[in-house]
Amino acid sequence: MPQRPTYQPRKFFCTNPINAYTTPFSHPSTPTAAHGASSLQQPNTDVDSRSDSNNAPLLGAYFVRHSVIDGTPCDMDGNDLNGSQPLPHEKPKSPWHPFANRGHFSLADFVFRHNEMPGAQFDELMHIWAEVNGSESGSRKPPPYANKKDLYDTIDAIDQGDVPWQSFTIQHGDTNSLTGDPSAPQWKLAEYDVWFQDPCMLLHNQLSNPDFKDGFDHAPRQVYGNNHERVFGDFMSGNWAWNQCNELSEDPECHGAMFIPVILGSDKTTVSVATGNNEYYPLYISNRNVHNNIRRAHVNAVSLVGKHQNDQEFCDFRRHLFHRSLEAILSSLRPAMTTPEVTLCPDGHYCRAIYGLGPYIADYPEQCLLSCIVQGWCPRCTASRKDLDEKNAGTYAWKVLWDNWGIVDDIMPFTASFPRANIHELLSPNLLHQVIKGSFKDHLVTWVEKYLAKTFGTSKALATMAEIDRRVSAAPSFPGSRRFPEGRHFKQWTGNDSKALMKVFLPAITGLVPDQMVQAISAFMEFCYLAYCSTLSEADLDALDDALARFHKEHNIFIDSSVMPDGISLPRQHALMHYRTLIELYGAPNGLCSSIMESKHIKAVKKPWRRSNHHLPLGQMLLINQRLDKLATFKSHLAAHGFLNPASLEPADIDQGDFEDPDNEFDPEEAHFRDDSNLEDVEPDTELTRYLQEYSAMEYPRRLPKIAAFINCLNLPELVGHFLYNQHNPNASIQAADIVDVSVLPVIEGRVDVFNSAVATFRTPSDICGVNAMQRQRIHSCRSWYNGPARHDCVFAEKDPSLPGFQGLYVAQVILFFSITYCGQLYPCALVRWFAPISNEPCKSTGMWMVEPELDDDSSERLVSVIHLDSIMRAAHLIGVYGSQDIPHHLKHTDSLVAFSAYYVNKFSDYHAYEITY
Repeated sequence: MPQRPTYQPRKFFCTNPINAYTTPFSHPSTPTAAHGASSLQQPNTDVDSRSDSNNAPLLGAYFVRHSVIDGTPCDMDGNDLNGSQPLPHEKPKSPWHPFANRGHFSLADFVFRHNEMPGAQFDELMHIWAEVNGSESGSRKPPPYANKKDLYDTIDAIDQGDVPWQSFTIQHGDTNSLTGDPSAPQWKLAEYDVWFQDPCMLLHNQLSNPDFKDGFDHAPRQVYGNNHERVFGDFMSGNWAWNQCNELSEDPECHGAMFIPVILGSDKTTVSVATGNNEYYPLYISNRNVHNNIRRAHVNAVSLVGKHQNDQEFCDFRRHLFHRSLEAILSSLRPAMTTPEVTLCPDGHYCRAIYGLGPYIADYPEQCLLSCIVQGWCPRCTASRKDLDEKNAGTYAWKVLWDNWGIVDDIMPFTASFPRANIHELLSPNLLHQVIKGSFKDHLVTWVEKYLAKTFGTSKALATMAEIDRRVSAAPSFPGSRRFPEGRHFKQWTGNDSKALMKVFLPAITGLVPDQMVQAISAFMEFCYLAYCSTLSEADLDALDDALARFHKEHNIFIDSSVMPDGISLPRQHALMHYRTLIELYGAPNGLCSSIMESKHIKAVKKPWRRSNHHLPLGQMLLINQRLDKLATFKSHLAAHGFLNPASLEPADIDQGDFEDPDNEFDPEEAHFRDDSNLEDVEPDTELTRYLQEYSAMEYPRRLPKIAAFINCLNLPELVGHFLYNQHNPNASIQAADIVDVSVLPVIEGRVDVFNSAVATFRTPSDICGVNAMQRQRIHSCRSWYNGPARHDCVFAEKDPSLPGFQGLYVAQVILFFSITYCGQLYPCALVRWFAPISNEPCKSTGMWMVEPELDDDSSERLVSVIHLDSIMRAAHLIGVYGSQDIPHHLKHTDSLVAFSAYYVNKFSDYHAYEITY
């Protein structure tokens, strides 16, 4: 190995702390670190700055890359490069091979990946295709594929992404001696098949995927905000990766290597409840160099590495089986955990990669299995099962743990076979099972029901729960949110259901349960929404701790009211106490949520199972997965070489939602529960855009006076005149509203186009979005929504960007979207009626701001205005302040925005709304 030169450490400045961790970074033109240093905290030499001078003061947000394990580019033999240009890659001469041409590939990709057409139907399609060709030309032209076998053989011939499946069988050690013994347990005689793909080859495919080149970290980095506080976002901004590199830097052979944290996740899933052989244990693998927004968009950054099928119940043997299977599957990675190997990166460079086992994503039962503990205890600390939230939990000898707590001490965790790995350290936070489903749905919602039953008796409790259901169903529609027309009663809870209920639950129970109970749930939701942010500064972590402390203080009401008479000691709630530490170690928890893994259940297990003939389905499922991977890799390969327009690639898979439960089958009877999503992934050039829909509404007149009469807003022409006057005279000493003689106001005599909706596009990395962290939200204002009543959504409008949170915003309801032309300039506009804050601070119980309809001082009518579309930020969700009285049984959600005298501004409608109003 040639001698590596020594370089000065460098500090990279960012435009702002929020985007610091997502700033795309390619290999620098010169190496950026001193390989001889073992750690880098506050370098002060050779600063890369936005200023022309390297002597500029250290101001603004910046990040510091690790100075030793820095991902220095190299050639195929592992020799460092002097420049940063990618190695030349010749375009393939036959880019579509093994397909005949682009059309043949597009057909195969559409039929097999998108449409998932059964083989028999594909045979019929090709037969029809042949008949069509023959009838038109007179000479029978063959179809693109002879039959399904021809299609499958062609896909199998793809070289890219080819990672064959392997298998091994595990039996109990006493199988041979028990053979023929009729009293022997069946699970001791059974054979357990474990199928897997080489994880090293899978990671090579992930690391070389050019789709990730703009969202990939070659080295850990410490991100700092404008006030020099740490900011945690993507995994490589956490302390764990940095500390691992510090340890690796003690070996000179690792200097300049690229550290690859290997993320694993597993969870049992069921494909059918009506047949046998229906449970699978898929294991998923990913690397943590890829940014969170790419991983959460589900674009092939997570791969299926193994499946274990079983139907028998067993205990200790299952633990041995689980750990030994993981050890065997991951064995090919072990050499590269101490000796770097050369691998291709997304940007076209080669790097010397060294692997390390990173966080393991699992729900609580799986965490107990992984950490070899009995359920009811914490897999990360030694807090007592009877008081998990005690402050004095310590560390004890294994014998003491076994004697006092029943720790399973005869199981050696699989991590013991790999360097720098400790399963108790590597268990990741789990927003889905610990927060959304666990603490909220299973605990808090259930506790409220128990409180009502204990306090008021069964009859009144049922009436109160019915009132809560009516309030939940009365919440207005909102883009991307599920509605509950019948309240909380539906067949099966999913993660999406729990999340959707969380958004509207707090206003529904306010006034029906004690304020302390409302405050406890409000504090919990504050914790949840903070934990789900895509970036968290040290100030955010302090707020996280404060929310958790308030939750622990206020949730004592459930103890005092005898809902939990023996106290609260629950592993999923206790896990929240570890979140700050885990965020500092691994970055934002939303990059490690099991919802990402479980969404893969649908593609890797459930859909392939449905496509199989259900007779010995496992082999068929594995082959389907292999073909899907080949097609996806082949498509990325074509796009990287310019043979496919990137715009033709399908958008990120966000339709399943953040917490889609793969065990929840689609039920057409429940389809009416969901609004249209109105959320799309986009790739805009700006961070916030707004535009009207493409086609104008045909039912409206085209002249302003007639439109005014049509919508019963007779002063609309005057309001438009005020708007245009202010637009053309922004610095006038007299504002339009103060003009008495309306004849001096501009007049619109030409055509006016009215629209049923407008679209707001904004950056929202904490919500469901694509790899660009952008989301398109459709705001409606129409006379009839799906042939039903009118729908007029509410919006946030910009007030004063210098004021924090909600204080810098207006809230309004859109009455009409329209566009006008004046003096040759097009003006997209909105007619809105305003809401005014009730107080200078949020509600003390719910933590949400309250507003009321704003009235005109002169007429005591609702205050309305015409505003420019650019002043609208995004949709807002208002929920009525219901009080302690029952709402009318006939009240519909379509009437809610005119039925109450006060409204909560729902900051929990989505994570972006929480961030801008918090």
